[in-house]
Amino acid sequence: MTMMIKEMHTADKPRERLMTYGADNLTNQELLAIIINTGSRDESSITVANRIIKDMKSIRELRNLTYQELIQLKGIGAAKAITILAVIEIAIRMHTHSQEEDVYIKSPEDVCDLLMEKLRYYQQEHFVVLFLSTKNMIIHQQTMFKGSLNSSIVHPREIYKEAVKRSAAAIICVHNHPSGDPSPSREDIEVTKRLHECGDIIGVDFLDHIIIGSGKYISLKEMNYIK
Repeated sequence: MTMMIKEMHTADKPRERLMTYGADNLTNQELLAIIINTGSRDESSITVANRIIKDMKSIRELRNLTYQELIQLKGIGAAKAITILAVIEIAIRMHTHSQEEDVYIKSPEDVCDLLMEKLRYYQQEHFVVLFLSTKNMIIHQQTMFKGSLNSSIVHPREIYKEAVKRSAAAIICVHNHPSGDPSPSREDIEVTKRLHECGDIIGVDFLDHIIIGSGKYISLKEMNYIK
C-alpha cells in the first residue's frame, strides 16, 4: 500500500506542476510522464520518461520512435506506445495544415510552409506529391515513396495514376534531404525531367519539384530545370 501511495504521488507530481505553473514550465520528461500516465510497480512515470529521452540529442527525435521500439522499453506497453505515437502525430499536424482546410499553392514558399516541419527531421527521404485542382488548391497529399531518390524507386506511373484517380490538373513533388542540404543531386534532376516529360504526355501539369533541407529549400522550377 505504501508503495502504491508513493507511486501515485510521484506520478501525479507533473500534473500538479502543470496545474500550478502551466505546461510551458514543465520539462520534456515531465510532459512525457503525463502522456505515459502511470509507471510500473517499481518505477514512476518520470523514471520511464527519463529512460526514453536520456539518449536523445533533441526532443525532436521522439518523432523517429516506432511502435516496435517503444514496446521494447521497460514500462511501455501497447496502450502507452499507441498514446505516445498519437500525441507525436498530432504535434506534427499542428505544424502543418488541417486536411479540412482549403489550401492553395501560389509559390514554393507556400509548399515550404506546408511541409517543412513535417519533412525536415526525417532520417530517410520521403517523396510527397501534392495533387492540385485547376485553381491550384490541394485536393490530395500523399507520401508516394520512401528511400534514396532514384529512377528505380520513383515511378511516374504510380504518381500519374493517382493524379488521374483524383482528377488532378497539376502536381507538385516534394522530398527531403536528411543531410539538411537541399542542393539537388544528379538523381534529383533526372527524376524531375522524367516526371515533367510524363506529365506533358498525360496532360497533367508538373509545376515544380521542391527539395527541403534543414530550415531551407530549393525549387527546381526556380533553378530552370522545369520550363
